[in-house]
Amino acid sequence: MNATQGIEMVREELESHWLPFTDNKSFKDDPRLFVKGDGVYLWNQHGDRLLDGCSGLFTSAAGHCRPEITEAVAKQLQELDYTPSFLRSHPRSFELANKLTAILPEPITKVFFCNSGSESVDTAIKMALQYHACRGEGHRNIFVSRHRAYHGVNIGGTSLSGLIKNRQGFNGTMPGVFHMRATWDPDQIFSKGQPLNRGPELADDLLTAIQTYGGNNIAACFIEPIAGSTGCLVPPVGYLERLREICDENGILLVLDEVITGFGRTGGAFSADTLGVTGDIMTMAKALTNGAQPMGAVGVKEEIYQTIVEAHPRDVVELAHGYTYSAHPAACAAGIATLEIYEKENLFQRAADLSEYFLDAIFSLQNLGAVTDIRGYGMLAGIDIATEDFPGKKGNLLQKRLFDAGLHIKTTGDAALISPPLVVEKEQIDDMCEILKQELSRL
Repeated sequence: MNATQGIEMVREELESHWLPFTDNKSFKDDPRLFVKGDGVYLWNQHGDRLLDGCSGLFTSAAGHCRPEITEAVAKQLQELDYTPSFLRSHPRSFELANKLTAILPEPITKVFFCNSGSESVDTAIKMALQYHACRGEGHRNIFVSRHRAYHGVNIGGTSLSGLIKNRQGFNGTMPGVFHMRATWDPDQIFSKGQPLNRGPELADDLLTAIQTYGGNNIAACFIEPIAGSTGCLVPPVGYLERLREICDENGILLVLDEVITGFGRTGGAFSADTLGVTGDIMTMAKALTNGAQPMGAVGVKEEIYQTIVEAHPRDVVELAHGYTYSAHPAACAAGIATLEIYEKENLFQRAADLSEYFLDAIFSLQNLGAVTDIRGYGMLAGIDIATEDFPGKKGNLLQKRLFDAGLHIKTTGDAALISPPLVVEKEQIDDMCEILKQELSRL
């Protein structure tokens, strides 16, 4: 049956799959399924077309089902479907690494491949520990993160997380994590772009961690340049610069989690191009392959790589870490094709050029009664809605109603996140905002 003509699934067919981050009971009573994607659109199981207001899950920046990527993956699977990356590799992995380092900010020169943003964060944690140990500073084992942070769902990322729902029930998290305040402040509501106040002051929370644990005991500070999943918290002016300064003064590695902000979302290849601060380590995933294949990556400074490698004799594995599917051939093929699309279609600049129109459209919703705050930067925006009864109730309801009205977005608690594909047209942004206006007015 043609996907757009409708596909029906009975309850029994849904029972075996335990969905992630889902209220499984209500979902299986009333499932919302995608069966097709094309460009800025998705189709549900009934054949209805929806606008994709979240690029899948911040993944499909170049739009869905790009034939260039499909063909590259199919060709690769016909030539070499799998090879391990332990003590051997394949040419595509180096081709992708070279293409990626060409757009990474200096001084990031080396890339380690994994399979997701969660894996890239836990990889970065291990790299930081190994780097300090190789320098004779193995006592550096404290990590700093923030409230309202999201760094994936592996045990290290869960430990860094500052979202209470992501930590509840998981008591065996990693010890030695200090959480700074989030950058959101009631005085900043309805700030378009970077808020103007309190940036350096909020960054000085890192000094509190230093005063508590000693700067020479802290391995790394993990920061999302723009906190994404929690609702698009844009850093105030001077915040990232001050963090960079404190880290440098105390030998602390600054790890920038660019899983959401990377690959054009802020109007540049990475946030370093738009917000002006580069990490010592950076994590990537999602739009790296346009969502067509699972893949994550960690970029590191040359000094970090050389320190770890040179601390070990020849014929000894330097970093005892990796995954069965690290640098999977099909994922590498998807990544290469994706980066070529970004370059050929100049999508990062397109995002920069379209940002003002996009943000103006989203901020036009600020006078709706249910809306308590709007934030945005580049092609990413967050809308807070008033909480009722318990956090997340209205957000969950809004997401379901938007789906039924023809718009896919993500909600976290009572924050709605909008991050359309970078190929979106102005008319499609207008249509997204009209649906948002309609459903927000109903709350």
